[in-house]
Amino acid sequence: MNFVKRAALSLVARRAKTALLLGIFLVICTLLLGGFLLQGATSRQEAEAQRRIGVDVTVRGDRLTLATAAALGSSPLVERYNPLLRGAAKPSGLTPLTSDVPKPDDAKPDDATDDPGHNGLMLNGIRDSEMLLDFASGRSRIVAGRALTEKDVGRRVVLLERRLADKNELKAGDTVGLRSSDGRRTETFEIIGLYEDPRPDPSQWVAPSELIANQVYAPAPAVSALGFGTKPSTAVFKIGSPERAERLHAEAARVLGGDGFRFDVNDKAFRDQVLPLRRVGAFAGSLLWLIALSGAVILGLIVLLTIKERRDELGMLLALGEKKWKLIAQHTVEVTALLLPALAVAALGAQSFAEEAGETLLAREEHTASLPEVRMEAADLGRVAGIGLGISLVATVVPGVGILRLHPRSILTDTE
Repeated sequence: MNFVKRAALSLVARRAKTALLLGIFLVICTLLLGGFLLQGATSRQEAEAQRRIGVDVTVRGDRLTLATAAALGSSPLVERYNPLLRGAAKPSGLTPLTSDVPKPDDAKPDDATDDPGHNGLMLNGIRDSEMLLDFASGRSRIVAGRALTEKDVGRRVVLLERRLADKNELKAGDTVGLRSSDGRRTETFEIIGLYEDPRPDPSQWVAPSELIANQVYAPAPAVSALGFGTKPSTAVFKIGSPERAERLHAEAARVLGGDGFRFDVNDKAFRDQVLPLRRVGAFAGSLLWLIALSGAVILGLIVLLTIKERRDELGMLLALGEKKWKLIAQHTVEVTALLLPALAVAALGAQSFAEEAGETLLAREEHTASLPEVRMEAADLGRVAGIGLGISLVATVVPGVGILRLHPRSILTDTE
């Protein structure tokens, strides 16, 4: 009789043992598939967090210019960068807001100085407004028009705060004039967007240029052309992960020359979001190894006991001339045949298991990350099937070595 047919008859005849093996395989496949789903979900979430949050590196130094910032920003390590070139400018035909708090007695009167920092606007030269902390955190938001992007580098455009625009009856699409630092040149800028910053004004009197509503954002080259120089106070570079910071530091040393600069890495937001996901992914990986080894051991012990219980059957088959490798193959087929139904049932419950495990593990983290999206893919089922097949082979072939030492005469003699 064909050993595959004998395996099928054996599974039917030994229903209790078959149900036991099927139950064990079901638990193994469910845990394995849940581990793979959780591992895949955390990997996708980590990649999304790296893309969305990244790590901010702030560079300061005397040799930092718009040109060197652009050179460092062109590195493949950098995803986005943002220089900050600031200067107090006088508006042309635009009235800044003033503090509602009375001016102290020792402050200079408005008509006693022509200092633009006293009664003008604060012009901030940047490259990407979405990289500014206030905008990235959601504290400031665009309420009309659009944000300032790297595509605006060669243009004369500005972002105005909503209160400043309301006072001067301006809207997105209008134009405003800004005067150079020496007051000799006036450039016209288009308002591409209005933003809103909900922070209240200071409780004590400050110069108009220090008020939140008088903060104006424009492309750094346009601010530089108004006479504010080419040396930004800082430049922020967004990189994908903290591991890139050391290599970027070496790039900065090459571009800026020597160590005469300050290099600060701010990866707190990245760590708060990514490290909990990495811990969950590492737990899922360890779980996979533990389940695979435990499953192989448990199934191996069951098969070993089965072989001992079926010594009479094995002896009769050997006496009839059956080859020993076919006896081992029969046990392998009996165990492997249960893999497919177990995997099919496991596919129904593994996703729920992975979601509940992810919620439980992430809830224990100090900074709770969002629950990763658990998505089942054909590759996950294939990996579980491959591991299950490997467990089946190990659990049957290793104990099956004992069959190679069996002799039909000794078995039948012991039986008699």
